[in-house]
Amino acid sequence: MSRIALVHDYFVEFGGAERVVEAMHDSFPSAPLYTTVALPQMLPGRLRAADIRTSVLQHLPSMESRFRHYFMLYPFAVEHFDLSLYDLIFSSSSGYAKGVRRRRNAIHVCYCHTPMRWVWRYEDYVARERFGRSVRAMLPIFLWGLRKWDLRASQQPNYYIANSRLVAERIRQIYGREAHVIPPPIDVNRFHMSNDIEDYYMVLSRLIPYKRIDLAIEACKRMNRRLVIIGDGPDRPRLEKLADDRIEFLGRQPDKVVNYYMARCRALLFPGEEDFGMAPLEANAAGRPVIAYRGGGAVETVVEGKTGLFFDQPDSTALCKAIEQFEAMAWSQILLRRHAEKFDRNVFAFRVLQFLGSVAPESCSAELLSGARLLSENISKRVWPRLAVIG
Repeated sequence: MSRIALVHDYFVEFGGAERVVEAMHDSFPSAPLYTTVALPQMLPGRLRAADIRTSVLQHLPSMESRFRHYFMLYPFAVEHFDLSLYDLIFSSSSGYAKGVRRRRNAIHVCYCHTPMRWVWRYEDYVARERFGRSVRAMLPIFLWGLRKWDLRASQQPNYYIANSRLVAERIRQIYGREAHVIPPPIDVNRFHMSNDIEDYYMVLSRLIPYKRIDLAIEACKRMNRRLVIIGDGPDRPRLEKLADDRIEFLGRQPDKVVNYYMARCRALLFPGEEDFGMAPLEANAAGRPVIAYRGGGAVETVVEGKTGLFFDQPDSTALCKAIEQFEAMAWSQILLRRHAEKFDRNVFAFRVLQFLGSVAPESCSAELLSGARLLSENISKRVWPRLAVIG
């Protein structure tokens, strides 16, 4: 029986947090994965055969469309997971998973994507989600109790890993805890470069207000540039009304289609402020540069003038100027690809295993060694020498 347990908030969307869990499952394939809810269509491919153990929330009605409405029930669900048999718990959390209860002498390492945004950045969150007046009036009443729970839950992990320096600082300010920084994994080998660069820009994102896809649409309309948008979400109807016939909405697409468009775009537009933001590095893996808003995690991953450009004001005028500057420059696909390799999933796994090896109980050493062997079988000679580069 595995002495290691993996825990994740929920599988109701697919994004960077889910790729972290996927990478950890690759290292510990026999470890059970606890999560409050797992919608089958949102599970990454490699997790569909995993030992996934859900909570009672799995059976609530309309979970796919109403998962946010049940927010007060998730703390109850995670606190009732029985993890007493495990010596090492690795949680992936932007909300609830850090609150799982452990045996007294067990070790809990939390990979924190961000402190609970809807609690600690409430005004920013409701503005981004564009909630109505009645929701804005009622939410603070419920969030007061959730904030108290989150502070208590933040003390459960023995150690924190943050996905960026920005998030590490938030963890320190809000929870009073220090965090080791390990960027999330990029599957570099999923992407391939192309010599056939076409005349369009690209957005790869969930379509929700705070991603600021509207800036990309407005800029491309003003400059008469073609824009391909891959992704779906509640903001799509509004964005489609803003668009003209040069803006294409492809919706959610499989990796093969994403990779095709990524490798052939002029550049990826990244107009929102993210805690980390994996899409710019995925574009670099495909040999394409990025035009990003100078904020959030992008400032830690985009090297200005080498892997992309920044614009400083969150408006379409600033983005237009950045596009003009970009089009007068030349970009090295090899340099872009090598930059992305510093964040490859193998690099991530190596750094996490290295950290866990320094804090895990002795009883987990065999599984950690097995994880290292699995990694050594998968890692490429091209990536391995770069492990020391990221520091």
